[in-house]
Amino acid sequence: MALLECNIDARGRAARLRLGMTGVVAGLVLAPTFYVTGVDLGLVWLIPLGAIGGGGFAIFESWAGWCIVRAMGFRTPV
Repeated sequence: MALLECNIDARGRAARLRLGMTGVVAGLVLAPTFYVTGVDLGLVWLIPLGAIGGGGFAIFESWAGWCIVRAMGFRTPV
């Protein structure tokens, strides 16, 4: 199997795009909220960073038509 070979259909791409956009928006809302409320820099900041990073990766999966979970051999419903 070639690297990043398309393994999802249009429905899966749309679902990953929605999930990715939700993750990025959630992270972009959480980060300023944490800053304004005075949350100390520490492990708590991994929450918005993880949401933005994970959302960005889901958007990449949608753009590439490739799903890492399916590439590992698991079947996903979408």
